Amino acid sequence: MSDTSPSEVHTDPASSVASLGASPAAEITVGTDAAYAPASFVHSNRPLRNISEVRHFFRTNEVPVYFVGATPFNLLGLDRWVRNFSYVTYYDGWDGAHPRVFTPKHKPYVEFQSGEEINNWLLINPEVRAYMSRRAPHGQRPKVAMVFFDAETERICEELGYDLILPAAELRAHLDSKLVTTRLGNEVGAASVPNVLVTVEEYQGLLDAASAAGLGTDLVVQTAYGDSGKTTFFIDDETGWKRNQRDLIGNEIKVMKRINNRPVAVEAVLTRNGTIVGPFMSELTGHPELTPYRGGWCGNEMYPEVLTEELRRKAGDLVARLGDRLGAEGYRGFFEVDVLVDTDTDEVYLGSSTLGSAAPPRSPMSPPARTQTSPCSPSTSWSTSMSLSSSTSMRSTPDGENSLRSISGARW
Repeated sequence: MSDTSPSEVHTDPASSVASLGASPAAEITVGTDAAYAPASFVHSNRPLRNISEVRHFFRTNEVPVYFVGATPFNLLGLDRWVRNFSYVTYYDGWDGAHPRVFTPKHKPYVEFQSGEEINNWLLINPEVRAYMSRRAPHGQRPKVAMVFFDAETERICEELGYDLILPAAELRAHLDSKLVTTRLGNEVGAASVPNVLVTVEEYQGLLDAASAAGLGTDLVVQTAYGDSGKTTFFIDDETGWKRNQRDLIGNEIKVMKRINNRPVAVEAVLTRNGTIVGPFMSELTGHPELTPYRGGWCGNEMYPEVLTEELRRKAGDLVARLGDRLGAEGYRGFFEVDVLVDTDTDEVYLGSSTLGSAAPPRSPMSPPARTQTSPCSPSTSWSTSMSLSSSTSMRSTPDGENSLRSISGARW
């Protein structure tokens, strides 16, 4: 890990998890666990120059940060890296034994219909409100992160004095559309698998649109929203169309040529200074023991040889281009991208993206019979990676601000 990179990442009080820096007098090393970092701070807007300083910044944070969700799965372990980070969850898998997990004791039976409903219920729960208010230093607004949120979540947080450290729900919903991200990617040279965006009413209309675009008759069709393969359809005859037509008729859809591909996932963070691209992970898709959905995501595997150096460079550039374009729309924060490598031509394509959450990769292109995926193994990761590997890079924005690139061995 390099401590001497001249690159800088500026802290941003409006969007950072915390707006307080560490006191220069604090004796803290990169080996200091966040839970034991001394609380010695001064207000600072000093730029963070490398990964070591980013780690130091979060390990000496004094602003309470809460992950709210049904379980702590998505950011499990982050409390070891970010001081004053806690989990507020509906279910407690530790039965009270985890010191950073809080679960309300009184939970009347509720039939929740979504993750957003669970999170909103937690936020207004009296026990949760008392817990969060107890731990907040005077004058500090607690920070709240979550996977699932909506306009109601934003209203609750504003009313209770919490900072929801996520992009606006309306913006995320707009950009989470596969059709929107396809168009944005096309604008900056981050191309998807050959496709056409079209609205059709019958199978012949689908064939006509595909033929005009040179896609053939063996097709992959996606609707704008959906995850884990639920709204990705493989259609090569009229029977396949009829089986799925209720989801397709009258809606704008993405019609793609079906390719032999290897799906690879990558996580990135879009900052005001550019896009930080993380390590690449192979995807496990369609294994019937793990998912009921053909082509559905069911895990990731990370190892150094996921991609060759050349393919990693192409894929990293593609993700950075998409990130910069999302930034032009006003988006900041986490996003995950599925990258598809054509195993016949070595072309690299944009698959789909997940914005603003730590949710798993979504909607790979090919079913298991045609996808070259790694077999399920004990090393499979069941949570999203919080790592920056030696392939981590940051591409600067067009105004020439700082870029962070190839910080060898960094882990976060």
